[in-house]
Amino acid sequence: MRLLLPIIVAGSAVLIASAPAQAAPKDPVKAVKAHLVAGHGVRFSETVKQVGDGTSSLIVRRSGTLQFGKGKVVASDVTGTFASGKGNKPERTITIGRTSWTSGGLYRSGLPKGKTWYKGSSALAGGGITGLVTQVVDAAEPSTLAALVKNGKRGKSGYSGTLTIKELAKVSRSLRAAKPIFAAPDTDIRYDLTLDRKGLPSRLSTSWQAAGLAALGGEDRTYKVETRYRGWGAKVSIKPPPAAKTSAKLTR
Repeated sequence: MRLLLPIIVAGSAVLIASAPAQAAPKDPVKAVKAHLVAGHGVRFSETVKQVGDGTSSLIVRRSGTLQFGKGKVVASDVTGTFASGKGNKPERTITIGRTSWTSGGLYRSGLPKGKTWYKGSSALAGGGITGLVTQVVDAAEPSTLAALVKNGKRGKSGYSGTLTIKELAKVSRSLRAAKPIFAAPDTDIRYDLTLDRKGLPSRLSTSWQAAGLAALGGEDRTYKVETRYRGWGAKVSIKPPPAAKTSAKLTR
């Protein structure tokens, strides 16, 4: 037994020394920046739900592609559909820089004869009418992602935390462009970010209260948005629709 003890202790020391060190968490900001290359992009899909009075209802489904330029998103092609109502026909919006083109949905009957696309500004980051309520946190934006990491609590698969609209707007160009409806600057945005094995965002859930609806005779509502990302780094080329099919005016 006295002879075996030193051997066991020595063997244990060898096993401990040879055990691989636990890998450090991958930096999501660096991971995303590495993919922000011109001609490439990422695909996404998302759902928007409205919660209030103990009920939860799906109001918008959205999917599309983001195209990257040097270090940022420069174009998008997004299709959104209302879950119910007269406007539940697919609405597609192509955005390049500060210009957007929208087709379908509620625009179908408002365009001049022979025109299928409405050309306007890209004020609605989510695209068209369905973009009135969109994902207010842009996980493809390095400055926003850095804020989520800095202010969030690290979990097994990502980060979660809370930021106000005002705090996030200071670092997020996309949020300033989106201008969330009925959201005051001190509105809390609760977020839960899931990362894949490469440190890239794979799922982002956010929720925030649109308290301003009460001022218009409605009731307070909370919007919950879940966005899923896939295909980081895929080749993407988003182009505007044919000029002959576009109109900068609506008939009604």
